[in-house]
Amino acid sequence: MGNDKTNMFVAIALSLVVLLGWNYFVAAPRVEQQRQANLQNQAAQQSPGVTPDGVPSPSPKEGGPAAPVAGTLPNAATGPIGRTEALARSPRIKIETPALAGSVALKGGRIDDISLKNYHETVDDKSPEIVLLSPAGTEAPYYAEFGWVGANAGPLPTNDTVWTADGQTLGVNMPVTLSWDNGAGLVFKRILAVDDKYMFTVRDEVENKGANAVTLFPYSLVSRWGKPHTQGYYVLHEGMIGVLGGDGLQEYTYDHLAKEPAYGGANTKGKAWANVTGGFVGITDKYWAAAAIPDQGAAYTGAFTERTDGATKIYQASVRGDGRSVEPGATASTTQRLFAGAKEVNTINGYEKNLGIKQFDLMIDWGWFHFITKPMFRALDFFFHLLGNFGVAILIVTFCLKLLFLPIANRSYVSMAKMKAVQPEMTSIRERYKDDKMKQQQAMMELYKKEKINPVAGCWPVLVQIPVFFALYKVLFITIEMRHAPFFGWIQDLAAPDPTSIVNLFGLLPFAAPDFVHLGIWPIIMGVTMFVQMKMNPAPPDPVQAQIFTFMPIVFTFMLGSFPAGLVIYWAWNNTLSVTQQYVIMRRNGVKVELWDNLRNTFKRGSKTAPAKS
Repeated sequence: MGNDKTNMFVAIALSLVVLLGWNYFVAAPRVEQQRQANLQNQAAQQSPGVTPDGVPSPSPKEGGPAAPVAGTLPNAATGPIGRTEALARSPRIKIETPALAGSVALKGGRIDDISLKNYHETVDDKSPEIVLLSPAGTEAPYYAEFGWVGANAGPLPTNDTVWTADGQTLGVNMPVTLSWDNGAGLVFKRILAVDDKYMFTVRDEVENKGANAVTLFPYSLVSRWGKPHTQGYYVLHEGMIGVLGGDGLQEYTYDHLAKEPAYGGANTKGKAWANVTGGFVGITDKYWAAAAIPDQGAAYTGAFTERTDGATKIYQASVRGDGRSVEPGATASTTQRLFAGAKEVNTINGYEKNLGIKQFDLMIDWGWFHFITKPMFRALDFFFHLLGNFGVAILIVTFCLKLLFLPIANRSYVSMAKMKAVQPEMTSIRERYKDDKMKQQQAMMELYKKEKINPVAGCWPVLVQIPVFFALYKVLFITIEMRHAPFFGWIQDLAAPDPTSIVNLFGLLPFAAPDFVHLGIWPIIMGVTMFVQMKMNPAPPDPVQAQIFTFMPIVFTFMLGSFPAGLVIYWAWNNTLSVTQQYVIMRRNGVKVELWDNLRNTFKRGSKTAPAKS
């Protein structure tokens, strides 16, 4: 235990025990409770296409308010059409803001054409902008829809309804009003507004000019056709997401949704939460999201559904408000919102605070260690705005963490230095009691007590580093601020692996390295620093264990080859700081630093054993 390499294995083992224990005793029971709740709620549901209160639900079925545009479902005969052709199928009003470009379809009143001006597909600013929402008929339709549902209310707006607009462009401080008369006494209006980021405000009004009262239920939804490509990482949620009142955060992957019971219509599966207040529902990718946000003070029913239409899966997150009775001569209204854009931390937090959206910050997947990941991001973001480089911010935050945990590390390294000082006595004890392990252990403990040595002290620096490592990995992986953030030289994206490869001598040879080989310059630097750190201590007496520790830096080098470059830079820098710290403490305690001897012995062994194998 005195050897810091053994301590690393112990620390990793303890961490696995904690994580597995959490999953077995906490996470698994919660999943089972959720499953039981699903089954109970499903048992209480009524016939398909109808919510428990008997009102038609905003589900994606033909003829309903969320139905696909007729003739635009991709099929084997025609396939999807081009984006330009799909946009031309409806008259449109233009969306133009500092952050967004696109349009609103007057046929159906859908927001189905959104591009993000400030984000591109690659690090090259001339590469295409990120396309978030696309109209029906394209390869991957993805849109937001608003409206009313109800029974015995006459014709209601559908996907075929052609609205009339009072403007040509929707922009910041430039709202547009859509209107439509159903010819049966109801006049519908929709006032659209958008801010300078990613939030749309949608106010729906209905005026009753008829002779009879009607009851209407407002709804909003986000619909996505086809299962998108996902990253497939355990640390990242992609799919359906929402905060539904007191039920809190709900996250359903696309595969998970397919396992839910039937809901809302033929070939439809899903889950609903009735009579909840506050929150949102939506669909999230790694960096982008679209979410329907109901009135935070009114009760609603939220739902996630998956419908199968031929070979196409249609995923939907929807909300339906309580009924509004509209008497003759009266007007009813509802205000809802749509978030459609990049999951920028400060922007998301600003919406939560300024608009009062319940727990909207959970749109970003901070994970179990949110109490570490959030402060970690704040620290990185602070130094980034101070210095203008996220890579430099990582170096400074790592240095600050070293200072923060300096007392713990000092005690650990002092204890390790004392262990080295008594190595001769420990060797003598092992020789003296080599046939009696019990007496050997007793003698060792007496030696520790006499010299005031804590044999497990060396575990603490590694144990402290593990949650910090995972937190930084999470921040680098999920936050869009790290996307395409450059460091220096060849590192132009800290969230992506080091692009160089030893296979083509880091670009000197005229061919591209295979994708499965991710061993660039920074992973090799990290491996060297790890190797040096391990050689700061004597090798374990067990030859097998010594060989394992010798090859461990090589294994970690290949493992981290495909990790984000920012994380590899952090690990290399942290190893360098640890080596420096350990060297200073050992010298202060009068203990010989065995680094050079260990390196010399390692390479001597290699030169001696090589001829014997030939």
